[in-house]
Amino acid sequence: MKRSGSRNCLNRRSRFGSRERDWLREDVKRGCVYLYGADTSTATTTTTSSASSASSSSSDLHLVLCTVETPASEICAGEGRESLYLQLHGDLVRYKCKNVLRRLEPTERPLQIVYEYLSRLGYDDPVRIQEEATNPDLGCMLRFYGEKPCQMDHLDRILLSGIYNVRKGKTQLHKWAERLVVLCGTCLIVSSVKDCQTGKMHILPLVGGKVEEVKRRQYSLAFSSAGAQAQTYHVSFETLAEYQRWQRQASKVVSQRISTVDLSCYSLEEVPEHLFYSQDITYLNLRHNFMQLERPGGLDTLYKFSQLKGLNLSHNKLGLFPVLLCEISTLTELNLSCNGFHDLPSQIGNLLNLQTLCLDGNFLNTLPEELGNLQQLSSLGISFNNFSQIPEVYEKLTMLDKVVMAGNRLEVLNLGLLNRMSHIKHVDLRMNHLKTVVIENLEGNKYITHMDLRDNQLTDLDLSSLCSLEQLHCERNQLRELTLSGFSLRTLYASSNRLTAVNVYPVPSLLTSLELSRNLLECVPDWACEAKKIEILDVSYNLLTEVPMRILSSLSLRKLMVGHNHVQNLPMLVEHIPLEVLDIQHNLLTRLPDTLFSKALNLRYLNASANSLESLPSACAGEESLSALQLLYLTNNLLTDQCVPVLVGHPHLRILHLANNQLQTFPASKLNKLEQLEELNLSGNKLKTIPTTIANCKRLHTLVAHSNNISIFPEILQLPQIQFVDLSCNDLTEILIPEALPAALQDLDLTGNTNLVLEHKTLDTFRLCVSSLAVDNFAEGVGAVYGMFDGDRNEELPRLLQCTMADVLLEEVQQSTNDTIFMANTFLVSHRKLGMAGQKLGSSALLCYIRPDTADPTSSFSLTVANVGTCQAVLCRGGKPMPLSKVFSLEQDSEEAQRVKDQKAIITEDNKVNGVTCCTRMLGCTYLYPWILPKPHISSTTLTIQDELLILGNKALWEHLSYTDAVSAVRHVQDPLAAAKKLCTLAQSYGCQDNVGAIVVYLNIGEEGCTCEMNGLSLPGPVGFASTTTIKDPLKPTTPSSSSGIASEFSSEMSTSEVSSEVGSTASDEHNTVGLDAGLLPRPERRCSLHPTPNSGVFQRQPSCATFSSNQSDNGLDSDDDQPVEGVITNGSKVEVEVDIHCCRGRENSPTLAERSPAPCPEEHGRGLFWGIRRQNSVNSGILLPASKDKMELQKSPSTSCLYGKKLSNGSIVPLEESLNLIEVATEAPKKKTGYFAAPTQLEPEDQFVVPRDLEEEVKEQMKQHQESRPEPEPNEEDRTELPEEFDTAL
Repeated sequence: MKRSGSRNCLNRRSRFGSRERDWLREDVKRGCVYLYGADTSTATTTTTSSASSASSSSSDLHLVLCTVETPASEICAGEGRESLYLQLHGDLVRYKCKNVLRRLEPTERPLQIVYEYLSRLGYDDPVRIQEEATNPDLGCMLRFYGEKPCQMDHLDRILLSGIYNVRKGKTQLHKWAERLVVLCGTCLIVSSVKDCQTGKMHILPLVGGKVEEVKRRQYSLAFSSAGAQAQTYHVSFETLAEYQRWQRQASKVVSQRISTVDLSCYSLEEVPEHLFYSQDITYLNLRHNFMQLERPGGLDTLYKFSQLKGLNLSHNKLGLFPVLLCEISTLTELNLSCNGFHDLPSQIGNLLNLQTLCLDGNFLNTLPEELGNLQQLSSLGISFNNFSQIPEVYEKLTMLDKVVMAGNRLEVLNLGLLNRMSHIKHVDLRMNHLKTVVIENLEGNKYITHMDLRDNQLTDLDLSSLCSLEQLHCERNQLRELTLSGFSLRTLYASSNRLTAVNVYPVPSLLTSLELSRNLLECVPDWACEAKKIEILDVSYNLLTEVPMRILSSLSLRKLMVGHNHVQNLPMLVEHIPLEVLDIQHNLLTRLPDTLFSKALNLRYLNASANSLESLPSACAGEESLSALQLLYLTNNLLTDQCVPVLVGHPHLRILHLANNQLQTFPASKLNKLEQLEELNLSGNKLKTIPTTIANCKRLHTLVAHSNNISIFPEILQLPQIQFVDLSCNDLTEILIPEALPAALQDLDLTGNTNLVLEHKTLDTFRLCVSSLAVDNFAEGVGAVYGMFDGDRNEELPRLLQCTMADVLLEEVQQSTNDTIFMANTFLVSHRKLGMAGQKLGSSALLCYIRPDTADPTSSFSLTVANVGTCQAVLCRGGKPMPLSKVFSLEQDSEEAQRVKDQKAIITEDNKVNGVTCCTRMLGCTYLYPWILPKPHISSTTLTIQDELLILGNKALWEHLSYTDAVSAVRHVQDPLAAAKKLCTLAQSYGCQDNVGAIVVYLNIGEEGCTCEMNGLSLPGPVGFASTTTIKDPLKPTTPSSSSGIASEFSSEMSTSEVSSEVGSTASDEHNTVGLDAGLLPRPERRCSLHPTPNSGVFQRQPSCATFSSNQSDNGLDSDDDQPVEGVITNGSKVEVEVDIHCCRGRENSPTLAERSPAPCPEEHGRGLFWGIRRQNSVNSGILLPASKDKMELQKSPSTSCLYGKKLSNGSIVPLEESLNLIEVATEAPKKKTGYFAAPTQLEPEDQFVVPRDLEEEVKEQMKQHQESRPEPEPNEEDRTELPEEFDTAL
């Protein structure tokens, strides 16, 4: 070990030894940096944890021990290097696989850079920072090189050179001679080998020329210039690889119409020397480099390009404006954004030909007066700087028609200043700090036509002086009143404010689009009713009580959005109207106008969900209906069978949602006439059958009918286009799947059918970008973990997080008892473990951890929730929602938006960081550091007896369901699987067209933290709480009793895909909670792991992957209700779901529920098969392994995962990747101590064992003996029905 005073360096070490670790422990300011060699082909293999161990011993990677004070110069001296290079974000910048490395200054301190990087990510503990810095996996986010790595394909794009045989001219008069040939920029350079620097050079411009193969000579190319005096050079290469490299690069050059050279993202400090021979270059792109000033090919030499018109130097971290650029008088376009400039030199006024100047993302607060000399300047971008007012130089720049100053620091909008700028028509001041608008005089402005004031702090806005205003954006302010001029107004966007009044005078005769959603309006403005050309009106999420007749009968209105108001009725239509889209969901409607369908003949979309409709108006009379209705959403109403005949009057219906109504039958003759039907959702009704005439709906691709009483499998597998079928949570008992399945069938969901006997079939699976995690027996039975991960457009990261995050949490819990610390570290470590996948992709993440309270672990439980991104968790406490997470998005978190702006990110008009994501904190997306961080929001709460259930949902769910709506929708649903499905169904019917996921966890927290009902109270709120019988001896606390369901779906317009599962214990839809309503059947007593019951059976857990599972059993049990899904629901890859199989022995009868399933003999062994289909690319397809008949009872599996996908409304199908399926059969499972979980479970009332008559006496005797050994129930439980015992699953 080499030591140098307080600065210590150890060279050429590839791993830590005990001596090195002891040295690090002495001081937290000590650490190490990993130094990579120049061979990037081997270095890049170290970016994933799986390869880190192999790469750590390779010759290109070694560690250097140092302190935070050790400069780069000392490390270079010890390593024998000239410089060190720093590479952020691994190997990727954006989506280009180009290395971007920065040369470290001699005085920079590498270890300090690492420590600051980790600190900004979110690490707080110096010891933990030191530990993380020693992890070689950090190389996927930050790494150091001793030499500048350059891959061959990158060098080819910059410069190709070599010594080859060359012949000039097209004829054979010239002889072949050995020459040095260089292809750089837009030219081919041929020179003598000996005098290549001083001798004569032949420069051949290639833009617009030709590159052709020389057929008479192997591996030869003919390079020709353009024009009448074109010259040709023949070059002969030695190998095919060289020939192809030169042909590929030269072909790009000759195909250009203008001389453009793109050298972006190459870590250049200067341009190649040979590039200066390309004097015809007109556009040069040097974005994302580290260009220097005083170098042979530095910025100070760019004036040599005599024809240069466009120059892009954005993201070069220049710091100072390169003054010599002002001497390139030919420039017409200059991009200098994101370079850290604090001021501009006065010489910039010399660029008289400049037309476009981009200075976004700097620290400018003033502009020099000399900028006014640029009279040809037509575009000036100064967004995301530090301006506090509009620069006065705008008055001189008369060619400008836009003021683009988004993301600055303006607090006052001075309309008087804009009045003096008659040339300005567009003003973009979004994301400033505007609070007031100042009018210097009454003089009106006749020039401004477009104004964007989004995301400011305005409370009142009066722009009536802008008489030529055509379009106004003022969303997401705090406006109470808005006043505008209507002379020229065409479009107005004012959603997400607090508006109670909108004044427009005169009536806007040109207005076509008006958006006033999410305000406090009590009525539609009168002037809007009089607008003659209005086509789109959105007044949803307001306080409206009526819809004016003038609006509904408008002859121009085509789209009307009045959802989420208090409208009780709609006016009767007298005349025909051109309305095409009508959204009236979430109102108080009991009926629709009788003439709605007969007068609105163009109506093709109607959403009347979440009202109190009891009937539907008839369609137009006559033999042939004129109705054009195609999409009809009527979910969550009071519709009965009488509404079905009305639907026949809409023969063009493609999508029909009737979920959560009161349908008992669907007449076969009526369904027979809906021949155009493509998607049918009948979930949450009381249907017993699906009509056989559904076979006539030849275009049907999606059938969703979960949570009914269907006992007969419908004849749908004969439909040629059927893709997704969801018949879960019904009463199906038998299904015969034909040998030849429909080719389009992707998913068949039959979970939650407790008596189902199924003949196995392999099915392909659909995929989502939402992953879920549910672990009911975590950390050796002392906790439970639930999570949700939403990758938006990618499926890879959610899958990785689902597979790794629980294990990371388990490790962190063992290191710290502080919930804030171990939760934060879990997210940060998971961020690192994403490796290369996390460089360009990102994911929202939500993690909920239930564990015994550290203050009093024997009496209470605490819930810790951490999240990044847009996934949220809501706790139902006393029937009211209690949000536990924070939404990290630019629109909903002003503090985060300000942080991102301060760090000079460019936020595009759709409110996305660098146009990528609206989230400000995510796991992954390391290339967007420091704007996007993985540090989570963390909250903890002690669970109480009032806590009923926990809901986890992704962004799509909460955008369409409020916290209150979600809680009220599932609070009285007994089955958590059905509850989760219901949430997704509601979101789809309410307009969701994205991936939607939900997890519902039912809680039962008793007194002193015990979840047993022997100590706790019977909660009157949620139904379906599971419980067990009482016992004598309490043991150590584990997880609170809970049951949960998981459901994920894609797209709302059609049911594209769903994953559903029940975790822990679930109850059937047939029985309810005690105290909820008089006369309801009592629910079983719930037991927790604090007070387990005596073992009369064995629980064992078998992990497997499943996307479609059922059970064949003589006693009616299946594998669908107790354990969590630990799987990935993805859109673009395979689906892997953890399935737990429990084997147990029943104990006693439940006479109260005997009508569902008679009490069996407990000695009768369950006989059945569990068929799980696993979609995996690495396994063989079609393998069937029948399970042996187990001696133990096979209880319902707590995990079920079923996906149903659906085609989009336009008929397109999300493409599915071919994959192989594996059917696995689970029997007895080995115990596993870590990584999985087992939950307290119990049999459902319908899952009673059938007792043969010849064994009844023996059973009664055993039950009598068992009853005598149990304590007497408490007085308040005298009415409780005894149900089968619940056992804690052994790990």
